[in-house]
Amino acid sequence: MNNLLYQVEDRPPLLTSGILALQHLLAALGGIIAVPLVIGAVLKLPAEEMVALVNAALLGSGIVTIIQCKGVGPVGIRLPCVMGTSFAFVGAAISVGLEHGVPGIMGSALAGSVVMIVGSCFMPQIRKLFPEAVTAVVVTMIGLTLVPVAVDWAAGGRNAGPLYGDPTNLGIALFVLVGVILLVQFGKGMISAAAIVISMFVGYLVCIGLGLVNFAPVVNAEVIALPKPLHFGMTFPASGIVAMGLAFVVTMVETTGTFMALGNATHTKIRGKTLARGMLCDGVGSAFAAVLSSPPVSTFAQNVGVITLTGVASRHVVALTGLLLALAGLFPVLGALVVTIPQPVLGGAGLMMFAMIFAAGVQMLAKVEHDKRTCLIIAVSVGCGLAVTVRPELLSKLPAFVHEVFGSGISTSAIVAVALNLVLPDRPQVVQEDEVEEDLLQPMLVRDLDKA
Repeated sequence: MNNLLYQVEDRPPLLTSGILALQHLLAALGGIIAVPLVIGAVLKLPAEEMVALVNAALLGSGIVTIIQCKGVGPVGIRLPCVMGTSFAFVGAAISVGLEHGVPGIMGSALAGSVVMIVGSCFMPQIRKLFPEAVTAVVVTMIGLTLVPVAVDWAAGGRNAGPLYGDPTNLGIALFVLVGVILLVQFGKGMISAAAIVISMFVGYLVCIGLGLVNFAPVVNAEVIALPKPLHFGMTFPASGIVAMGLAFVVTMVETTGTFMALGNATHTKIRGKTLARGMLCDGVGSAFAAVLSSPPVSTFAQNVGVITLTGVASRHVVALTGLLLALAGLFPVLGALVVTIPQPVLGGAGLMMFAMIFAAGVQMLAKVEHDKRTCLIIAVSVGCGLAVTVRPELLSKLPAFVHEVFGSGISTSAIVAVALNLVLPDRPQVVQEDEVEEDLLQPMLVRDLDKA
């Protein structure tokens, strides 16, 4: 969408802000909870430790989201960013955890976050590696990478087994998707801005009527859970620090692309210093999360889709989302209620949100100069990104280092695009001079023909 309903600095009324913040919460909560659950399941943690990991992830994500949106001195990009535990760290966390346990994960994450903190000092130089064509490629790949996630949700979830793709699941997802489309297209003001949460709420009610909502998580959840810093303790294995440090390098590439996509969605020019503040918050926030007993955090790309779709770019709204996330960490029963939302409901809304990021990337690609060099950069980088996205097993027999760096379609396309942009010769002046010579020769040829 080209027009924003609320600009970055706008402050909607409190009730309106709460409803709009809830949309961001619904888009992010599943991803935030999934990471500690996956790590805990692989490490076979007891139920009480799984709960502690999830609560810490929610609380840490919420606090760092507020800092990222509001800013504290040089920390925080001051744009509508939702922070959450990133799947980019799952591989490294599991490899460290299997050998050194959760204390090794937390210590390695704390030490590894220094990579991002130091890296934030070089963001003005890194920003120069992301010209318009490279940025457009990364934004496009963010959308293309997220769309399959929404498709899995719409089908019932990757763990749905024989119910994956069940017509009921697809019907619910389609119902929510159509609802979002109608409200965004024909709704006015608040109705259009809150299209996601309204459609999901109606879809949720339909699921309750069909008996598809399991309220067991709410019944079993604790009402209140106080934070437990250093709950698991910390150790600092050298191999774990190296693995986490590498994961932070990959995350820096992905986060840079997310910030560029956010700038496009909020109509904000992203400069090197702006990137530095945001990246510093990611690094400091991950260190804080480790102390809080949470996996590392990073900026969530999926929430850029919410902004693009609804036109709500207020950083104060998203700061309120951070408060809701923190409350979900302190009062697990609230987070458990959101977890009861069936995945097809999330899939219907998610498909629209993530596709909007892809559409924004396509619009950016349309604006770049389409010479031979630029087309090569776009084609090869998108192709490589899609290759590891649709066929992740492609890298299964390569060293762990390669899998860590190129396991994500976003990081792969970004690295390839930046490399090609640096390597391929850029000779716009030669082309322009050739064109000038042709323009000068044309009337001369005409005069010669007239004489003949």
